[in-house]
Formats: sequence, structure tokens, C-alpha cells
Amino acid sequence: MLLPAATPQTILAPLIKVSLPSCAQALFGALCLLVTIFVPTQLQAQEPQGQQPGDEVIKVNTDLLVYPIRVRDKRGPGATTLTERDLLLKDTDRITAGLFLYHGADRVALVFALDQSGSLREIISEQREAALALAARFGDRSQVAVIRFAEKPSLVVPFGRDTSAAREAFSFPARANQHTAIFDAAAAAVNAFAGLPQVRSERRIVVLISDGLDNASTIKPGSVIQSAMQNHVSFYVIHLPLFEPRAGRLAVRSPAKGFRELAEKTGGKYFLVGDSRTALAPQANKSNNDPTPIFQAIEDDLRSQYLLGVYAGEGARDGRNHRFTIEVPTGVEYQVGGYRFSRSHEFFHVMPPEPEKVLK
Repeated sequence: MLLPAATPQTILAPLIKVSLPSCAQALFGALCLLVTIFVPTQLQAQEPQGQQPGDEVIKVNTDLLVYPIRVRDKRGPGATTLTERDLLLKDTDRITAGLFLYHGADRVALVFALDQSGSLREIISEQREAALALAARFGDRSQVAVIRFAEKPSLVVPFGRDTSAAREAFSFPARANQHTAIFDAAAAAVNAFAGLPQVRSERRIVVLISDGLDNASTIKPGSVIQSAMQNHVSFYVIHLPLFEPRAGRLAVRSPAKGFRELAEKTGGKYFLVGDSRTALAPQANKSNNDPTPIFQAIEDDLRSQYLLGVYAGEGARDGRNHRFTIEVPTGVEYQVGGYRFSRSHEFFHVMPPEPEKVLK
């Protein structure tokens, strides 16, 4: 969808049909949920099942380009909340008709995917309070589900706002001498969101906790990543490593190919817990295995994310390649996809011309 100026390519701007709240202040909140963020699609405006009271909608048609971005303020987390007024648009082709910026992390739908390998049972159980506190920080409208997996994934706690069941799900008997299907579990986590209503002002994330060793999955990592992107699901991968002797030293066993990419390619982050030093002296270095900083980092990352929207003007639909630049204030940088943080990014897009009217 988006490419910096260093690697110019053409992107196709879709016609997006969206449902918007009638209240102007909440307009962009509902919009974010209906617009396909990662893969352009056409959405039909409608009132979804499970719509919350007060979510009145009006139906509008507009050509809208939407980009997920991360914002970094050099003065520290939370120092600035950007608005549309902070954006400087440079549009020499004059093909844009307006901008919006939505700070999209006011609540989350969160799946914990827990590896049931015997070596991880105790560690995962110790992490439950820090883990569940993550959802609580995003308000009482957040929802939590839990999947546990060894050879096969199992949804042990469906989505709900009561965290007591989820808390219990972090305690489970060890399953020794079993194979592990990480990517099958990751696919099940993505599928778990299918039962949620389509109009929600929430981020959809999976926190996957595992040793990274997959030997039983029937689903390929690339397929899971593609499905996650299509369904706007981001993975935060917490790697609890196993160790092996290598060249006379203790080293982390390499995880399965695609394990780290689950996070890096879906808009989340990858975390490695501990190292060979903490493995050799776990009690003396117990603070290094404390998961609290990881969940704090996940929270900070979610709060740094925005949706940047660009309304395409009439001049954009001419079949030609156009470009525009969006800049943020001094001291602030933003990142698009896997590209570097910068104050300014150049966007390229092309829209097909309007079909000619057929004369009778």
C-alpha cells in the first residue's frame, strides 16, 4: 500500500464504502474499523450484528487511502498526541481532498496463545497477572480470549470481558513428550476474531508465548501471516527460549522459520526473554526474566499507533501515478510498515479513471 520515496512503486487506491458515526467527534473511530488496513478491499456499509447502543451510522461513499503508522516522540512516550492539524501535506499534483488521523488504541481484543510444552508451564503461569493487566489498561470494553496448544490448538476461553476465566487458563498441567504446532495455533488465534462484530474501535492482537520450536504444524507461516494481515491482526511474540551447547558455549536454540516473522510482518513486535547467562543462574538473574517490562512495551507500542487517512480528490482518478508527502512536527517521527522512522514520507498511488458513461 505504501512505499517511501526510496523505492517508488505504484499502489492502487480502492473505492472504500464505510459506516461512520453520526457524531463528528467519533467519526474516525468507527471508520478505522471498517476500512481494510493492510489489503485494499471494498466494504459495504451496513449495521453489523452486535452493534453497541449509540453507534448510529450514516452511509457515505468516498475514495479513501488508509495507512497504519507508528509515531515516535523523541521527548518520550505519550509526550504528544498528534492530530490532523499537526500534519503538513505537500501535494503538488493536487489530488488529495483532506486528511484524518486516528489514535487507534482505546481498547483491544486480545488472544493469548500459550504453548503447553512442559518446560514452559511454570513460566507462563507466573506471567498471567502481568499479561492480563495489559487488557485492563485499555478499559472495560476490552476483551480477552485464551488458546492453549501442543500438537493441536484449543480455544479454552472465548472472548469476554471477565478476566477470571482467562486467569485460570494460564494454569495448566504440563504435556510432556508431545509435538508442538505453533503456526496451527497462530492460525486458530486469527480465526478466533471471526466471531466478533465488524464495527469495533479496538485493536486486534495476539500475544503468542512459546519456545519457538515447531514440529507439527500443517499450516505454513506465510499463510498465517497473510491471513493475519487480511484480518488486521497483529502478533506480539514472546520467545521463552530453550538452550543448547554450541561451540563450547550455551546458546539459544534457533526458533522455527517464520516464528519471529509472525510479529515483524503483521505490525507487532518480537521479544526474547532471557539469555544464556540467565539460564545458568536463573535465581540470581530472576529480574531479567520478569515479563512486566515486555507487556509494558506492548502497551507503549499499541499507544504509539495511528491510522492515517487520505481522501482522494477528483483529480486523482485519472489512471496516472501520483505522489504526495506528509510531514510531522519537529521532534516527532513516524514509521510506515517496516520502513524507517522519519519526519516525512512520500506516498505513491494510482487510481483507475472513472468509466465513461454509455450513451443510449
